Amino acid sequence: MITLIYIVAAIVVLIIILAAIAPKTYDVSRSIVIDKPKEIVFPYLKMVKNQDHWSPWKKKDPNMQQTYKGTDGEVGFKASWVGNKDVGEGSQTITAIVENERIDNHLVFLKPWKSESDGYYTVADGSPGQTKVVWGFRGQNKFPTTIFMLFFNMDKAVGKDFEEGLENLKKIVEA
Repeated sequence: MITLIYIVAAIVVLIIILAAIAPKTYDVSRSIVIDKPKEIVFPYLKMVKNQDHWSPWKKKDPNMQQTYKGTDGEVGFKASWVGNKDVGEGSQTITAIVENERIDNHLVFLKPWKSESDGYYTVADGSPGQTKVVWGFRGQNKFPTTIFMLFFNMDKAVGKDFEEGLENLKKIVEA
């Protein structure tokens, strides 16, 4: 019985230590330069339904069920999805738009695990006729997810999808 108490106590202490050293936040972003001016890139980017053409997640589940509320490209527009195990279930709501500069959105994931993040796209002038686009998201890891994040690299996992999506976006907008 005493041995069992020591084992349980050791497990509790280990969990507390892991939770204390685990990352509490994440911030993942990628960028690309598109050979078009931001006055062409931004209007395309702010239309959430256009993500069907360039988002890597749409390719992972072409049959995902999507619903929309509001006017696409305006603050308050909400896109929700239910998909396979690769895309899960959740929603994206546009929370702010600074014309030709930035689009902010709030992401709610229900499956495969519950979490919330704040996503963003920024555009900035590059060389003449070019636009630098940054796609990113950030959020907080809540216990017990914090411990999982010791063994999962969010930047590597999501960063690859962001890179693929930005490459798709570039091809479409430049065409």
